[in-house]
Amino acid sequence: MENLKKNDPTNIGSEKSRRSFVKNTALLSGALILPSMQMNSMFNVFNDKKLKIALVGCGGRGTGAALQALMADDNVELVAMADAFEDRLKDSLANIRKESGDSKKVNVKDENQFVGFDAAQKAIDLADVVILATPPGFRPQHFEYAVNNGKHVFMEKPVATDAPGVRRVLAAAKIAKEKKLNVVVGLQRHYQDSYLAALEHLKQDKIGKIVSGQIYWDSAGVWVRERQPGQTELEYQMRNWYYFCWLCGDHILEQHIHNIDVANWFVGEYPISAQGMGGRAVRVGKDHGEIFDHHFVEYTYPSGAVIASQCRHQPDTMNRVSEFFQGTKGTVSTEGDNATLVDWNGNTLFEHRGKDDPNPYEVEHIRLFESIRNGGVIADAENGARSTMTAIMGRMATYSGKVIKWDEAMNSNIVLIPDGLTWDSPAPVQPNADGTYKIPMPGQTVVI
Repeated sequence: MENLKKNDPTNIGSEKSRRSFVKNTALLSGALILPSMQMNSMFNVFNDKKLKIALVGCGGRGTGAALQALMADDNVELVAMADAFEDRLKDSLANIRKESGDSKKVNVKDENQFVGFDAAQKAIDLADVVILATPPGFRPQHFEYAVNNGKHVFMEKPVATDAPGVRRVLAAAKIAKEKKLNVVVGLQRHYQDSYLAALEHLKQDKIGKIVSGQIYWDSAGVWVRERQPGQTELEYQMRNWYYFCWLCGDHILEQHIHNIDVANWFVGEYPISAQGMGGRAVRVGKDHGEIFDHHFVEYTYPSGAVIASQCRHQPDTMNRVSEFFQGTKGTVSTEGDNATLVDWNGNTLFEHRGKDDPNPYEVEHIRLFESIRNGGVIADAENGARSTMTAIMGRMATYSGKVIKWDEAMNSNIVLIPDGLTWDSPAPVQPNADGTYKIPMPGQTVVI
């Protein structure tokens, strides 16, 4: 298998075996992530039960997550898969079989390959551990079902696209903790050595109290899937899900949530308000659905800290994915594998250059299975939901042009995605007569 970039979420292979990988690289981040576990039992797995995995959502991220899960533990087996589309499921299964290198771990019988809007529940029923990687609009209902049925969960971020969905995830997260279920959310920076090391130094008051910051996800954008002859409107939107808010939540939520989550994590709070601006300047075609191509948001936190957030999908512009925070004594910057703390006199207080660090996309699955084996409980869902809500609040601010308060955002009853969709259902968003979609208009769009 060709070598892939270590921090690429599609990096689904490794030259090292799972055991070698864990023993040689996971010690530091394991100690920081799971302080309740005794380190001397970290690798002494006492529960040798074969854990059955179900994959729900068979796109690129779901396929990668399934392969990483199979590599993360010696005694796991993929037994069920679910997707809205049969072709995506078949392609995913073929790739997993090809890349896994262990045919005994991939045992998805024909009758356990489920297709359609009700496929998720059928796959979840067959598993001990479920991977939820559909477009995020479906996450609340799938997570709720998995928790109610006693399943451990890895779910991709974000965990919802609207406030009712966030509240649904928070309610299920409470039940998951009561049932002692492990839930890992794909905000993988929480499992990345550079961020964990920087956070340890922040806890030691190296740069004082964070008072401001700037966070970025500026890039050229993502794929576009053109409308095909004979597609219904619902199928077109499902295939081209990134450009519809009910499915994706806009790129401030689907991608920029990573940086927003780091801001919440490092500041140690969730914001009380947001205001900002955004729009469509470059990505304006019919095939770009209804979402913006740029957002700028100021988040204000209870402590008084103000974080400036920007994300952009515009080709031939500055590319930057990073975070930069100012404290009363100095600054901290995080980007990729690197983290640096500097005092206000220009002295470097700490520097982490992690080109040889373990892949956090792999570590999060290793941690999940270790916790299951050792009787621990990882509870990522509440933070995942609140960071999701932070990004949604930012979207509300840019769409409306108004100052949005946390409580009013959280209590919004605007539902973007209905339950009970079938292929006979109308798409939740309908095109205009000319084939375009209604675009949010600051000053006019209602978001609360």
